[in-house]
Amino acid sequence: MAQHLKKSLGQHFLKDEGVLQQIAAAIGDMSRFKTVVEIGPGAGALTKYLLKDKPTNFYVVELDDRWAAFLETTFPLLRGKVIHEDFLQTDLDFMQHPTHIVGNFPYNISTQIVFRIIDYKEVVDEMTGMFQKEVALRIAAKPGSKDYGVMSVLAQAWYHCEYLFDVPPESFNPPPRVMSGIIHLKRKENKTLNCDEVLFKQVVKAAFNQRRKTMRNSLKSMVNDTKLLAGDVFNLRPEQLSVQQFEDLVNLIGRV
Repeated sequence: MAQHLKKSLGQHFLKDEGVLQQIAAAIGDMSRFKTVVEIGPGAGALTKYLLKDKPTNFYVVELDDRWAAFLETTFPLLRGKVIHEDFLQTDLDFMQHPTHIVGNFPYNISTQIVFRIIDYKEVVDEMTGMFQKEVALRIAAKPGSKDYGVMSVLAQAWYHCEYLFDVPPESFNPPPRVMSGIIHLKRKENKTLNCDEVLFKQVVKAAFNQRRKTMRNSLKSMVNDTKLLAGDVFNLRPEQLSVQQFEDLVNLIGRV
């Protein structure tokens, strides 16, 4: 089947078999997961490698109606397991713990995919996915780097994040204008943060909304106690704080 692209879906098909094998190797043995979900499989370039071990609870989520039908016809193991929907809108109650989410993610929704995985962190133990390189670097960035931001802190609050390898534009059809990268997320052993998780997200987003300012200026509307704002941590900019420091800060604010 010819790979006609839909620009609205941000489609770039990975054609390099060597890279596909590298990704499959990075995903590894899927038997330890109760559910594996591939997002945006397209014509099944990666899918064919993942199905070699005949995983029982392997699902694919494909929005493009042409590929959804093609996958069901081409891969007998996927019959009844092709979810013809937008992953961001799909009811994910079928996923069981532990779940591994994989795929060459559509770049136009890749950050939203990460945030949705975080929303399902009680079920999703691992994720191995391809992103635009600059997005992948942001997810895995460490405190003090220019790439460190909201996504870095929220992902790393619950997951160990590792940047695995680059994927050059010529590995795709058509070649994107950017370098791509594979990252891996693995759920941390701690299942909850040592602070209010809702307030944690609010504080992180508020801090990075004005990332050039100190925490004092960014969070003054959330902190009524001026004595608290005199603390040393409020002299820092958000990219200087580790996840643990954000947790400690949330506990400080929460007690006021």
